[in-house]
Amino acid sequence: MLDKTHAAIASCHDRKQFLRIPLRLVLSLLLLVVSPALAADRTIYLTFDDGPLNGTSNILDVLQAEQVPATLFMVGMHAEANAANRALLQRAKSMPLVTIGNHSYSHAYNHYRHFYGNTEGVVADMLRANVVLDLKPAVHARLPGRDVFRLPNYSKDDNSLGLAEAGREDPDYEFVAASGFWLYGWDHEWVHESSGKPVQSVDHLVSEIDHLFAYGHFARPNKLILLMHDEMFQDTFDGKAKLTALITALRLRHYAFGAIAGYD
Repeated sequence: MLDKTHAAIASCHDRKQFLRIPLRLVLSLLLLVVSPALAADRTIYLTFDDGPLNGTSNILDVLQAEQVPATLFMVGMHAEANAANRALLQRAKSMPLVTIGNHSYSHAYNHYRHFYGNTEGVVADMLRANVVLDLKPAVHARLPGRDVFRLPNYSKDDNSLGLAEAGREDPDYEFVAASGFWLYGWDHEWVHESSGKPVQSVDHLVSEIDHLFAYGHFARPNKLILLMHDEMFQDTFDGKAKLTALITALRLRHYAFGAIAGYD
């Protein structure tokens, strides 16, 4: 493959003609050279927050069809909201490649400052979700609205919080972790609008992921945790097709998909 790259460059008659080669072509050729060699070292962890919701069923359909591992960080309050959501939880738990994670019971009722001002309340909320989701320690978990890691070999606070906000909250994450939780943040996010509509196109998201791997900005070397939300994959947003397209594009670039249990 390296010979093809050299051939593309050598075919230019002079430096001026070489500079006319589209940058996109050059980058694509370089990607083809690098990708196979690094395939075993580049792992993506697909994670989905806030389910069960409208969109969760489509996620499960795609994961089943594509046979890739993923983690669904679920909200206890959503899981017990109705019979359909309870059925989605049970379906997810029956799938060998799916890990169910704890994303709190209440999702802080979306009042994060108040929620994180009481560490014991945070733990109580998370433990309540364990009961609803039928999870036993040590539980893979993600705190609502906070990019926090507390794992045996890695620890990170949410760098996006301002000093004033962090000072008002000041939760004891070590206490939360010691209560039976492995806390996972994320490395990159497929952003969504308030309606749930995905912001980046699949191509744009994959380009962002390629750049991240090129520069190595990860919590753990060559391991990227991708944050998504169940509501993004509703039929309204052509959710099945978008998630399938993402998985296909990442496979074509020789990325591996990992189960969260092997992350740390």
